[in-house]
Amino acid sequence: MAERRSSSSKAAPLNAGEAVDIPRAFTSKDFTALRAYVQRIQPAIIARTYYDPDEDPHAATPGAMERYLTGMLDTLVQLALAHGSTALAEHLRASIKQHGQPKLTAVTFRMVTEAAQLAAAAPHPDHAIGAWLRPRLARRLKGEGIVTLGELVAFCNRRGPSWWRSIPRIGRGRARAIVSWLRKQQAKLRLTVEIDIDSDERDGVPLVADEVVEVVPESYIEGGASWEKKRLTLAPLERLAVPSALSGAAGENRSTAFCYIQANHDHDAVRAYLNRFRDQPKTLRAYTKELERFLLWAVVLRGKALSDLRVDDCEAYKDFLKSPDPRFVGERFARHSPRWRPFALSHSTAPAEGHASQSATLSPESQRYTVRVLRTAFTWWVDVRYLAGNPWRAVNDPMVVKRERPMKIERALPAGLWRKLRDELDVRSADQGGATAGAQWHMDTNRRQNGVQWRAVRAAILLMGDSGLRREEAARARREDLRPSSFGTPERPVWELTIVGKGQRERTVPVSAATLAALRVHWRDRAQDFDGAAEEDKQSGPLLSPVVIPWTDASRRRHRAGQSAESGKGQPAKEAGYTADGLNRLISRMVTELVETMDGLSLDERVRLGQSNAHAFRHTFGTQSVADDVPVDVVQKVLGHASLQTTTLYVRAEQKRIFEEVAQYYTGFGGKAPK
Repeated sequence: MAERRSSSSKAAPLNAGEAVDIPRAFTSKDFTALRAYVQRIQPAIIARTYYDPDEDPHAATPGAMERYLTGMLDTLVQLALAHGSTALAEHLRASIKQHGQPKLTAVTFRMVTEAAQLAAAAPHPDHAIGAWLRPRLARRLKGEGIVTLGELVAFCNRRGPSWWRSIPRIGRGRARAIVSWLRKQQAKLRLTVEIDIDSDERDGVPLVADEVVEVVPESYIEGGASWEKKRLTLAPLERLAVPSALSGAAGENRSTAFCYIQANHDHDAVRAYLNRFRDQPKTLRAYTKELERFLLWAVVLRGKALSDLRVDDCEAYKDFLKSPDPRFVGERFARHSPRWRPFALSHSTAPAEGHASQSATLSPESQRYTVRVLRTAFTWWVDVRYLAGNPWRAVNDPMVVKRERPMKIERALPAGLWRKLRDELDVRSADQGGATAGAQWHMDTNRRQNGVQWRAVRAAILLMGDSGLRREEAARARREDLRPSSFGTPERPVWELTIVGKGQRERTVPVSAATLAALRVHWRDRAQDFDGAAEEDKQSGPLLSPVVIPWTDASRRRHRAGQSAESGKGQPAKEAGYTADGLNRLISRMVTELVETMDGLSLDERVRLGQSNAHAFRHTFGTQSVADDVPVDVVQKVLGHASLQTTTLYVRAEQKRIFEEVAQYYTGFGGKAPK
């Protein structure tokens, strides 16, 4: 085996049991570097491979590197003499007596390092990652804002099994090596790496949990180490099971009269209530979220069944809503993921990377909404004789300050910026060229896909900005509900779109010629005939649908493709449109790219455009139509406002803009009153 002699001064032999007072400041990276040194790797290569000269002064020059390593080797030998086995100590003393210094092979070096673990510094959450990881790896992590070991653990726990995907040049292999080392250091770091962090993935989809998960009260959970937080098992309503004692089968508040619903326990009662909204997907989603939060809180933190709760329990939950338990809060994950949490962090409440604790604060309006939803649900359970009484009737609604302007219409784009945006969308939606053979093919494919995305975004933005649609309405809009209006003329054709909006109210809105042109191009990208004959059923389908489908299980399930028996070509069996959230994400992503790359924008315009979202284009229609003297009652009908008072907010917004512009004009004359 290769061997290496120390070039430092001779070390005096130590007697067994003699005390050794050595600073213990070596890390695992130092041991790896020293192993390379023993195997005759040049100090310059070691410094470049394992250290960062900016953070490790001893790696600044080859000479300094060698002095550091030889000093470390002498330190380890002395510790091995004092704390190692008798056989190892005798071998080292013989080597020192014969050669004046220890002569190590790979085997004896391993024995020395194992005996000298007392010299290794214990990792701490505040330690820089550069002290424990190689420089290249540390630099890539720092690029994501990860500076310390504590921040690295928090980043992994927040992002889940796919935490490494957002970091350039860190693959699954390196990620597992990092997580494996972090797990070994959990006790020293006093931090826990979640159990599913290094689990296998299938086609980029994180490992999912079992079909049904039983949640238990916090008091049932056995405490681990003093530094380890109690981990709560939480699951969404469709995968939720509770201990029989907390099921509500024998709840104190159960009615003794004949029950109108077939419900043996609380979970059945919750499902029966939610079933009333099966035809209202948005309401169903909102109510499911509120009821599963309350059910999980009752079982896990309160240790009671839903049908055992009293007024004081409801008051406690109202207080809980002000500051939810951090263990109930997390990043947004799919409902089938074991990392799902009842409360999702929004961008405004998400803590900086590296903070182990997470919290979410519900607005007073959201707290009041939750209380009213629960009160209504309990009222229904009393009406159907599942519960004997409604404890929420004795609970007051949270105090809410009535806002003067309930809608954030200030996000609407000014007329000049709205025109610039439309022009830029036209430019970016232009055809990106045809297919090309050879190495250029991949580049052209990416350009074509980029053009397809821009054309989809243009159609969506114009549909909301010219017709005042909400994002949910734009996502649900269908071709069969779009038709030429009988009120149009050959000189000025008008099309109309019938949609079902908020509160299940149907309304018909005009559609501009620019929007129609954008929709036709978007349908051509989807290989669909926008103007096909009605009797051929070619005019049906969502107005907006993704052309580039993400390669995930969820996306493939939504956009499953069938095989056409006639043509033999793959045709969508049942084309699915965008979801409201998917459409919002697409628009947000493309608008962000515009803010960063669009020419001809002032700093103020970039800020305004960066603050806009999908709903801002609906507000843009409201403010611009009012500014162009469209009657307020007409704007109300197009926007689908139940109250004219809501629409008049756009009038006040336009008046505010007028006064601001004139005030700016006044400042050009010094803003002084005449003498």
